[in-house]
Amino acid sequence: MSSRRIFLHQASLSALAMTIPSLPNFAEAMSSRNDQEGVLRVAIMGLGSYGTRVAQAMESSKRAKVVGVISGTPSKVENWKKKYGIPDKNCYNYENFDAIKDNPDIDAVYVITPNALHKEQSIRVAKAGKHVICEKPMAINAAEAKEMVTACEEAGVKLLIGYRLHFEANTLKVVNMRKAGDFGDIKFFQGLSGFMIGDPTQWRLDPALSGGGAMMDIGIYSINGARYMVGEEPIWVTAQEVKTDPVKFKEGIDETITFQLGFPSGVVASCLSTYSQNNLDKFFLNGTKGFAEMQPSTGYGPIKGRTHQGALDEPHIMHQTVQMDQMAGIILDGAEPPIPVDGREGLKDMVIIDAIFEAVKTGGKVAISV
Repeated sequence: MSSRRIFLHQASLSALAMTIPSLPNFAEAMSSRNDQEGVLRVAIMGLGSYGTRVAQAMESSKRAKVVGVISGTPSKVENWKKKYGIPDKNCYNYENFDAIKDNPDIDAVYVITPNALHKEQSIRVAKAGKHVICEKPMAINAAEAKEMVTACEEAGVKLLIGYRLHFEANTLKVVNMRKAGDFGDIKFFQGLSGFMIGDPTQWRLDPALSGGGAMMDIGIYSINGARYMVGEEPIWVTAQEVKTDPVKFKEGIDETITFQLGFPSGVVASCLSTYSQNNLDKFFLNGTKGFAEMQPSTGYGPIKGRTHQGALDEPHIMHQTVQMDQMAGIILDGAEPPIPVDGREGLKDMVIIDAIFEAVKTGGKVAISV
């Protein structure tokens, strides 16, 4: 198992049998139908470790079901066909999957492939008339993200991004406390995201496939977290890069970047993204009346932490199970999530990542307009 998967899998296996937490307001907007018409029928594109995790999570889902696969590896397709009872007519490869437009048994495609492939594949799915769920980062830059948003809007399909934490119970508890004023005026946010990456030949260390290094893979959690924890959009960024191993972290692959985001109210977020340090998965939010500390804050297992009012102890369920149930509600019922997960939400993160890379190159403060 790669170091990234070890980092994100910690403490997750024991959580599978626990109860799905209720999501106030959002859950109420969802249909409680259990018939086939109330189930989102999903084809998974990319049958690697994360695609496998999503499919396993959907085994417990009440609103979403794996009905198809798209892969360039025939042996994987055969294994998934047997495991999930997928018929031959719902199996595609990367060359012929445009034919899903003629398959009424598939409602949506979850794109879980290397970052640089997301734009082309998502646009092809949209043109085939299917809803798109795309893993984050949604693209390798904001220009590509904009193309994806436009293509899905023109095709009349939904574009959702795999922000599983936007539905996670303890995360939502902190966000709701902030909205209720429990922390007072927000003054500061800290996001630490990092681990020591392993296999130097993996696609995440290939700039042609990843579009970047730690920032794309793990730093995006601190970017996105800063936005929903603070409740504002940043207006400037400064950033500094450190690279200790230029062989492993070649040109176009960032090893460690520290960055600072400035918000309209005066809040500053101080964040770290790295591929060369373990034990970094922490959010800290501070206000005039209280605080929230979350560690781990983004891993696949239980999100843990405390606030000035006590422990964060909402029940845990596999994040992707909750995510897919709620995304089914968005697509099928028009439900509104507590924190956006649409393509424009993903585009905002890409604009910020572009600005961070620019700030690293120029050494100056870069204005952000999302």
